[in-house]
Amino acid sequence: MARKFIYFVATCIVLVIVALLALRIWTKELTAIAFVPTVDFVEQPALASNAYAAPNMWFAHPQLEDAELVRWQPSVREGRSLLPKPAEPAEILPPDFALFFVHPTSFVDRSAWNAPWDDEEVERITPIYLRAMASPFNKASEIWAPRYRQATFGAFLTEEFEGKRAVNLAYRDVLQAFIQFRQSVDEATPIILAGHSQGSLHLLRIIKEEISGSPLADRLIAAYIVGWPISETLDLPAMGFPACRSAKQTGCIISWSSFAEPADPSLVLEAYANSTALNGELRGTSPILCTNPINGTVGGSAAEADNLGTLVPGNDLSDGELLAGAVPARCGENGLLLIGDPPDLGSYVLPGNNYHVYDIPLFWTNLQRDAGRRAEAWAATR
Repeated sequence: MARKFIYFVATCIVLVIVALLALRIWTKELTAIAFVPTVDFVEQPALASNAYAAPNMWFAHPQLEDAELVRWQPSVREGRSLLPKPAEPAEILPPDFALFFVHPTSFVDRSAWNAPWDDEEVERITPIYLRAMASPFNKASEIWAPRYRQATFGAFLTEEFEGKRAVNLAYRDVLQAFIQFRQSVDEATPIILAGHSQGSLHLLRIIKEEISGSPLADRLIAAYIVGWPISETLDLPAMGFPACRSAKQTGCIISWSSFAEPADPSLVLEAYANSTALNGELRGTSPILCTNPINGTVGGSAAEADNLGTLVPGNDLSDGELLAGAVPARCGENGLLLIGDPPDLGSYVLPGNNYHVYDIPLFWTNLQRDAGRRAEAWAATR
């Protein structure tokens, strides 16, 4: 009986090893099987031209102010102050600026290529993302974050034309929302664009097609294109804006993608190499823009002591505390941001030590300071 038990345990161990090996070798293929829709793409009806004039088409809107969503100010974990740098008094606000924030993918269902408006999981997950990712910009005088028929996660895992159609449908919604934002914000008010993952992808096109070369270009404080690698040599020239190379530079682009060490970014780099840049060329091995979010410059490294607050989420991700001095950052030779061995932030780390979900929370307080500093720099030149 004991021998049979030992054989059973040994068999289980072998099966686990084989499963892990298969997952490692065929991660891309297995992920695609799990998430790419098996249904046909169905074109959705166009929105009414004034659809985004309605506040209920937005998760965040000046008429829908929710202090516990995008204006959330997390508490500092007891015993961990923001030393060595003193905290700015809460009542000191930067000059007015309007934020346009596009949330990342929160629809992973295989039953459709684009999220329906009333999907329960989207309604549950997206506010959690907004609370963690839009809140560093909570000093904005206006915060706008649109609802949109986002492409499902699997749309980014296939070369089939359906995936591109799903992304284009989502972009049309975001574009329509941006046009409403542009028409609604006072012409004297500068703007910040921010997004993550799919949201960043849509903002790339917004910048190229709607802002570059327009009067609005002079009002762009900065664009935070996070969690979507962009090419310094192929994307930035097409966007018409430079990278933010100093902490007080304005009218520029900020971008990074975070990996803990040891990092295995092979899947991300392969996807990047095979993707099409804004100028129509394959990105290939072109250099990836890496902004160090701790100090707001391109490249280089910053010590964990200079990280003024990492947002460490609670168990359900809907809450969290700021932990100072916990995460360093340095730009690797491949253009990805390396964060050493960070504290436990939860179970949403992706294969290869990819901290994609935590790109913004890792540097919450520094981003809040960065946005305020650039807003002040923009106002000082006017």
